[in-house]
Amino acid sequence: MNTYTQNITDTPPTSDTLDTPCTPSLSEASSTPEKLSGEAAWNYGDTFELISKVAYLIGVPRRIFENENEPPKMEVFRRLELDKAARIIRHLCILRTAIERNFKAINEAMRMDFRTLYSMPELVPSESLRQLSEDGASFVKRSSTKLGHHVIEINRLISDRINNCRNLFPIWVNWQYIKELFLMPGGLSEEGTKEAAEVYYANRKAYPYQMYINWNPANVGNILYTDKKFAQLLYSWHDDVFEELSKVSDVSGYIKGNIYDFIEDSEKAAVVVDCENSDPYKLCATFQNLDYQYTSKISQIILFDDVHTASAWEILERYTRVPVEHILIERVKENKSLVDIRLTARACQEHYQNQVDSFIIVSSDSDYWGLISSLPDARFLVMVERDKCGPDMKRTLVESGIFYCYIDDFYSANSGDIMMSALFKELYRYLDHAVQLNVNEMLDEALRSTRVSMTTSERRQFYDKHIKGMGLAIDEEGNVRIELKR
Repeated sequence: MNTYTQNITDTPPTSDTLDTPCTPSLSEASSTPEKLSGEAAWNYGDTFELISKVAYLIGVPRRIFENENEPPKMEVFRRLELDKAARIIRHLCILRTAIERNFKAINEAMRMDFRTLYSMPELVPSESLRQLSEDGASFVKRSSTKLGHHVIEINRLISDRINNCRNLFPIWVNWQYIKELFLMPGGLSEEGTKEAAEVYYANRKAYPYQMYINWNPANVGNILYTDKKFAQLLYSWHDDVFEELSKVSDVSGYIKGNIYDFIEDSEKAAVVVDCENSDPYKLCATFQNLDYQYTSKISQIILFDDVHTASAWEILERYTRVPVEHILIERVKENKSLVDIRLTARACQEHYQNQVDSFIIVSSDSDYWGLISSLPDARFLVMVERDKCGPDMKRTLVESGIFYCYIDDFYSANSGDIMMSALFKELYRYLDHAVQLNVNEMLDEALRSTRVSMTTSERRQFYDKHIKGMGLAIDEEGNVRIELKR
């Protein structure tokens, strides 16, 4: 059998290491920057979108973002600099930290020399004061005669405005956990701010880049090292477990390298997908995180879809530049799917008639082994889901020299768009079937039943005032009622 065998220096998986993670653990990754420099230091499946946003908001200095050996990414900094809500929180946090660091010196200058915060740029960042003034969020009030009052006002503004940054973070991360990082405990009282300042000053080096956040300082290294580390720590602080690991990490270069080599070594490649035994969102994430320089060589993605599978497959083609053919297969018997048979038949046709020599099979079902066995001259690469593909099948693939990978492991945070599109598509489909209403006919019937007579002008005014603005009222049980505007 002419199958694809790994041709890079990494040791291929064996039957003894079938479920060994392909990406390094946090403890392994933590030593990487000492060996490598620049962007290469982070080429281990780690992602930095989440920690870069948090770093920006808590006020981590710009020079950290500009340093390619540091985790926070400059591209995120530039993006958030254009967001007024994010800028306000950032500069409020910068000033709060500056005051906490230099409280004694600033307080003495205010008491003894009658100086204001604006007159001591060596202690209070003037750029942050200026930016807040431009954004209409100045915290300095004439009634604030004590330095503690300024801190209280900063805390109040952060508390009032932090929810404006909620849309910066994806729905799969608990916003309340993020929000609490910015809220100083007891921060609206002088006693509370004093206690928080004492904790910060005693443990300053434990804080991320020495910027103030609300947490119990612990010796856990840089909590803003990777998205995975941060998310896991964040949830653990709330006695919770973060389980969406594919949202905060990507597969290793080893996995992607094998996929790229497989495509490069092919004359003509195609992807065949068993939609019954695959996840559309995970597959979408997979293709979104593969370099189009390589995937552009794929002639098409062929979806073999049973009528009972997820409707999200209908919109997959919007999220990949590879041509998609969607084959919907009816059932002869309600309890018997014909997907496997049609998939095998079509793949044979592609091989013998269209000269496709290489197939990427996306399925966690063992039935596709019949296809592999029936095409001895073709090359195969298999994409499966970790929990759905059994160890026997994985062992058979390894022993046959066929490379496989888990689509679960590809970075999936950017697959939220296809999820939302699929969800709204189904909602509109349901509404189209559940709600059949023509408001003009409704008004005509009401006028006939009540024997109310209206001129054309009166009818138009009534329509614009009471019917055009009607909306939905939803009770706690989810029941919907249409209400007219009265």
